[in-house]
Amino acid sequence: MIVRSALLNVMMGAARKAARSLVRDYGELEHLQVSMKGPADFVSSADIRAEKTLRAELKKARPGFGFLLEEGGEIAGDDKSHRWIVDPIDGTTNFLHGIPNFCISIGLERDGELYAGVVYQPLGDEMFHAEKGAGAFLNERRLRVSARRKMEESVFTTGIPFHGRPGHEPFLKELAAVMGQVAGVRRFGSAALDLAYVAAGRCDGYWESGIKPWDIAAGVVLVREAGGYVTDYDGGGRMLETGDLVAANDHLHQPLLKLLKSARG
Repeated sequence: MIVRSALLNVMMGAARKAARSLVRDYGELEHLQVSMKGPADFVSSADIRAEKTLRAELKKARPGFGFLLEEGGEIAGDDKSHRWIVDPIDGTTNFLHGIPNFCISIGLERDGELYAGVVYQPLGDEMFHAEKGAGAFLNERRLRVSARRKMEESVFTTGIPFHGRPGHEPFLKELAAVMGQVAGVRRFGSAALDLAYVAAGRCDGYWESGIKPWDIAAGVVLVREAGGYVTDYDGGGRMLETGDLVAANDHLHQPLLKLLKSARG
């Protein structure tokens, strides 16, 4: 039995509570009220309900912390050192189409640095969690990134720009550069789960551009605490600002980064 901090227990408890309504709604998709938030970017009553639950639970436990929410935007707190970064459903399009690959993502920023993360996949009851300096876990099992060293034996995940989002041509160049060098490229539709899978060694690496802080905040902590490397496209640490991210183990991170840079010219 692992010993978790009070902070992680708060985050995991909030995720589990919000997940109850998501699982119910997932079973009754035809009854969901769905509105258009933008081209190919949906917001559902399930999304809003889950975010409301997460905000209430996290605020009750840590009333001074601020928030950065996918639906609710930025909310300042009295405690200027801490900020929750929350995505109530990462993989909303999957959720609304009945594809069982979605999750709740809760990241915590402390003094401008990502400190803790929880990614919860409720249908499989998979609780990925990590805290700076304490390691990454899937439920009770310690996680390590994969040990693969060769690109041609490795599987990578990514995100594909959809209708209404820019970057289609640069992505196709990136994909062409990577897919000819690797065992496979996958597109699962949830950045948070992609990063969790890298932390668990299920995938060997992940890259994407144009993503939001709530998509990746928790996953970045997971990968780092599982022994992996996470940077922006320049090899720096400004992922939340740039929206560009490359994650892999220490053997594959630089080769993947090199391929992406070559594709971008």
